[in-house]
Amino acid sequence: MFDFLDASQRELDLFQLTTLVFLPAVFAAIILFVPSRFKEVMRWLALFGTAGTLTVGLCTLIDYHRLLDSYSDRSTRSLYHPSTRLDSRVDAQASAAANGKPYRSDDLLVRRPWVSKFDVDYALGVDGINLAMVLLTTMVMFFAVIASWKIEQNVRGYLMLLLILESGVLGAFLALDLFLFYVFYEVMLLPMYFLIGIWGGQRRKYAAIKFVIYTLIGSVCLLVAIIALYSVNVRDFVDPAIVRAEAFELQRKNPALSEADALAKVEIHTFDFTTLSKAGRAVMLLRNGLEDRIAVRDAKKLASDAVPLFAPGVDRASALERLKSQPLSQSGFQYAVFLLLFVGFAVKVPLVPLHSWLPDAHVEAPTPVSMILAGVLLKLGGYGLLRFAFPLCPWAANELAWWVGCVGVFSIVYGALVAMGQTDFKKLLAYSSISHMGYVVLGLSAWGAADKSIYWEWGVNGAVFQMLAHGITASALFFVVGVLYDRAHHRELDRFGGLMEPMPLYSGLSAILFFASMGLPGLCGFVGEFQVMLAAWSFSPALAVPAILATILTAAYLLWAWQRVFLGVNPHTASYPEISVRESCVLIPLAVLSIVLGIIPGLAVFQWSEPSVSGWIDNLSRLK
Repeated sequence: MFDFLDASQRELDLFQLTTLVFLPAVFAAIILFVPSRFKEVMRWLALFGTAGTLTVGLCTLIDYHRLLDSYSDRSTRSLYHPSTRLDSRVDAQASAAANGKPYRSDDLLVRRPWVSKFDVDYALGVDGINLAMVLLTTMVMFFAVIASWKIEQNVRGYLMLLLILESGVLGAFLALDLFLFYVFYEVMLLPMYFLIGIWGGQRRKYAAIKFVIYTLIGSVCLLVAIIALYSVNVRDFVDPAIVRAEAFELQRKNPALSEADALAKVEIHTFDFTTLSKAGRAVMLLRNGLEDRIAVRDAKKLASDAVPLFAPGVDRASALERLKSQPLSQSGFQYAVFLLLFVGFAVKVPLVPLHSWLPDAHVEAPTPVSMILAGVLLKLGGYGLLRFAFPLCPWAANELAWWVGCVGVFSIVYGALVAMGQTDFKKLLAYSSISHMGYVVLGLSAWGAADKSIYWEWGVNGAVFQMLAHGITASALFFVVGVLYDRAHHRELDRFGGLMEPMPLYSGLSAILFFASMGLPGLCGFVGEFQVMLAAWSFSPALAVPAILATILTAAYLLWAWQRVFLGVNPHTASYPEISVRESCVLIPLAVLSIVLGIIPGLAVFQWSEPSVSGWIDNLSRLK
């Protein structure tokens, strides 16, 4: 009898992760069949859809923590264990599948063939890095639906696009296959284009087209890089059973081939980023003159500095010769692919000079869409650099690390300076986002060798936390602007003032969020930026000093904006009503989260995100 709960018969995490990704799209399909006069029903369905997705995300966090805890040594502070690393779990899953063993239901990995002809898999996986982004996405989307309650124009289309957008974002964060990632990445483009172009302000068409053009430029760069990576022969990095199966297929097609000839002709191409990252790490050791440290994963005796990358059973000498003969090992290939990935994701961060689409998109987008844009979509840029660009081309990333950090610092300072001169509340926050996201790139670029890896680990931990903290504060602050716009019907900072008296609760919550964005100790904005600064100082004081000094500019423009909006006396704002229950349901939880993450960041985030960062650092810091 078929037992749904039998792990050997049913891979439970297949359904869990698939539900997490596609539940919003399912609710979008349900809304399609609701009669147009039932707008309130549509809103509640969208809210239930995002609430359900948030619930599945929290359950996934519990399962991931249980996975970490099952391997952890309780005598140590960290939950890190090599077996829980994403690449280790993927290797174990691939080996089990190649040898006909059943899928596990507790490894939080999913892999099924999708387009077999081109080795495209439906592959999803969870670790502490993407789980932070998944939880941020589900939370921001839930609050964005609450913020959308007053949308009256074409409610069905609006809510459906919002939910499809959420599925696209979640799929991109969870995808382990580069082609699948690209598909989800592109799925996000059309919903955001229509959300800005139909429900935006007066210049919405211009802003929407500009958003599409910039995003397409980044997408083309990513597509070229993905195609180039697919050309890499990874036969020495995959399970030998896969190579033997491919050789058997070659013999079946050409019976004249001997077994040895068939094995020699086998080429394995893949979109799996964990396999490609092993090849990338091997190339970095090769180009750094450390090829003696490249080892086979099942070797009996490994030197202390050995890096096991080749698959078990592989002939090391032959594998090295094959690796050296590939374009992947050439500096030109490494630089070209890394720069393509970097530009593709830099558009989304966005980094200067690829940023000009963001202020226009924010100004014209409706409030909930601005919340999603700042709170979620920008994080795809930072996540892409962390997940794909650095691990896939580590040699080029290391060679260009200082310049990448320089771009991050320039964005930090430029964004803060331009924000100082803004009179439009939304534009100020848009340039503030450019500045804050620069810290993410600076933290990633603070590359350290094994003896200084702790500093780089601080930087990457800070980058992940900064994305999470900025997602909370930025989405909340854009909602703060939306609350004011609903009452004043303008966003000019100089025309506000005196809001402390008629709106004390709103003013108090806004103050918490302003100070959190400013990086005040005890609030969420401080933790990530402080860790990034420590890492940057160890990496390059020349980069750290302007990043540190930029915090003065950040404090200046945020305090000046808060003063102009909330202090003083203004008869035009004296009659503004206090925030409603619906508006409180958005602002209060986000303000509380900004405090909680600032006071107990270890318990709230680092406890489950740091093990993945430690594994990421261990993979790359050993290559120098």
